[in-house]
Amino acid sequence: MTDGSIIVELARSGLTLTVPPGESILDAVRAAGIAATSNCEQGTCGACEVTVLAGVPDHFDAVLSPKDRAAGKTMMICCSGALSERLVLDL
Repeated sequence: MTDGSIIVELARSGLTLTVPPGESILDAVRAAGIAATSNCEQGTCGACEVTVLAGVPDHFDAVLSPKDRAAGKTMMICCSGALSERLVLDL
């Protein structure tokens, strides 16, 4: 999307969300009624880590190693975004 929004597909829930700029994926997931674990909501604890099934996360956490970030298999949804227009998460 050209407006900076991210399309987030929740594979287990069957929902597709549009996350606008300035809103976290975590907030969008919760607003859709999906329970998502979190603690610090600043990317330092790792409680909101989810598996990425497709797409390229844009990591802003302090938890993942450079190797894990490059692999792109998980992300912290409280603070991270996407480099691709669409993410598919295991939620």
